[in-house]
Amino acid sequence: MKRILLFVLTNVMVVAVLGVVASLLGVNRFLTANGLNLTALLGFALVMGFGGAIISLLISKPMAKWTTGLHMIDNPQTPDEAWIVGTVRKFADKAGIGMPEVGIFEGEPNAFATGAFKNSSLVAVSTGLLQNMTREEVEAVIGHEVAHIANGDMVTMTLIQGVMNTFVVFLSRVIGYAVDSFLRRGDDRSSGPGIGYYVSTIVLDIVLGFAAAMVVAWFSRQREFRADAGAAALMGQKQPMINALARLGGLPAGELPKAVEAMGITGSIGKLFATHPPIEERIAALQSAQR
Repeated sequence: MKRILLFVLTNVMVVAVLGVVASLLGVNRFLTANGLNLTALLGFALVMGFGGAIISLLISKPMAKWTTGLHMIDNPQTPDEAWIVGTVRKFADKAGIGMPEVGIFEGEPNAFATGAFKNSSLVAVSTGLLQNMTREEVEAVIGHEVAHIANGDMVTMTLIQGVMNTFVVFLSRVIGYAVDSFLRRGDDRSSGPGIGYYVSTIVLDIVLGFAAAMVVAWFSRQREFRADAGAAALMGQKQPMINALARLGGLPAGELPKAVEAMGITGSIGKLFATHPPIEERIAALQSAQR
């Protein structure tokens, strides 16, 4: 709950700072003179930036269950299910969080954690992970996902995404009005926005959206290093996590739905837009760690 409050406060503060900066630079007077209500724009940016991100966070768990076809382990029916639930419980207790829901989904080796709150989250592993890795390696992967929850990574990523969305919405419309005013200078026939505003806003939404995605992806990669270290701490040794990553590096990574892709143990290796660092870098970071 503290992180949710931080999320709301941060987005409100971002909007407040944008408003103050616009006033100090005289942007508000320019925008008002050209038919744009700065207060309304700031409110719109807040709702769009905050609203979409918080809704995504709140529905993340049911969406994960639906899109992956999760088999929820409410009452373990097999020794393997009992072991998975017991492992999650052991790590959750050690990390000081509530017991997450546990599920298994069909697919290539992967796992993910999701949920808006630390004490009502979800940990899921794939059948491919269970079939292709040793129990110690699977245990390390589960520790990685529990570390994500304990670190509050779901809320942190939503916070960053919300802030980026707010900047994109605000800046694209301010710049769009500036471009439109330049193109229509001397034209007094209409005070409303013209084609220059609409085209500029659409283009800037796309361009700034890509830039924001790179920032979010960078934070996501740093979060993976912390979760790897968290798994090593939960297990009391780093070698199982190193072995698990090495094994994953030699297996075809299972693709997860977009709703939970960033929370998986593996992800696309696409440099600037990659949500996960290369396996080699993650192993090197663990090997160089003190413990």
